Amino acid sequence: MGIESIVVFLIVGAIAGWLAGLIVSGFGFGLIGNMVIGIIGAFIAGVLFPYLGVSIGSGIIAAIIHSTIGAVILLVLIRVIKQA
Repeated sequence: MGIESIVVFLIVGAIAGWLAGLIVSGFGFGLIGNMVIGIIGAFIAGVLFPYLGVSIGSGIIAAIIHSTIGAVILLVLIRVIKQA
C-alpha cells in the first residue's frame, strides 16, 4: 500500500466519521476520533454489506457512503450499550 492510498484511507475515514457524528450525535469527535470511527465503520460495513448482499458501487464517494453507514451503525450500537 502506497502513501497515497494511506492518505486517501485516512481522509475517507475522517469524512465518514464526521458525517456519522453529525447524523447520530449532532457533532464530530475531533480529527483522530473521526478517523477511528470512520475506519472501524468501514470495517463493519465491509463485513456486513456482502453478507446482506448490498453493493453501493466503487469510487471515493461510494467509499465515503459505505464508511459512513458503518460508522452510524457503530455509533448507534455504542449509544445502545451505554444506555443499557
